[in-house]
Amino acid sequence: MLIEVRVRPHDPEWSRSFDQEAQNLRALWGANLLAAHHIGSTAIPSIVAKPIVDMLVEVHSVALLDELVPQMEASGYQALGEYGLPGRRYFRKEHPDGSRSHHIHAYETGSPEIHRHLAFRNYLLAHPVIANAYSTLKRRLAADHPHDSQAYMDGKAPFIRKVEAQALAWSRTG
Repeated sequence: MLIEVRVRPHDPEWSRSFDQEAQNLRALWGANLLAAHHIGSTAIPSIVAKPIVDMLVEVHSVALLDELVPQMEASGYQALGEYGLPGRRYFRKEHPDGSRSHHIHAYETGSPEIHRHLAFRNYLLAHPVIANAYSTLKRRLAADHPHDSQAYMDGKAPFIRKVEAQALAWSRTG
């Protein structure tokens, strides 16, 4: 499904929304939830973002998450399993109007995916020139592909891969 691509300047409400949703997940997932991290563009105050809060959640067991699918669905989430990334459990919160507010990327503790996501976020936070270049790219892609989210994502991919490699190298030296 192609969704409209709209990016906006940072909104402090995104951090509050993350905090609230992390509390909700802690109540639902219990001791299985080890840590929740705000990732993605909504976690970086200096750049534009689609208004969807990305969450990286570390858990003891993704198998236990599979047992909670009915509760997640009752909370408004769509459970998509690994959704193309082995070891991940992916959930997205959709509203009756078709809008999305949250994406959850859950991995078992120790997964290298956790480090990858956090390194990318932390690198952009520490390197404002690169973050600004990413923001400029996102604006251009949103203007070029306002009704094609896949083209928007495909356009970001080379930048993300390049910066991700830099971020991982940087995180090993810092």
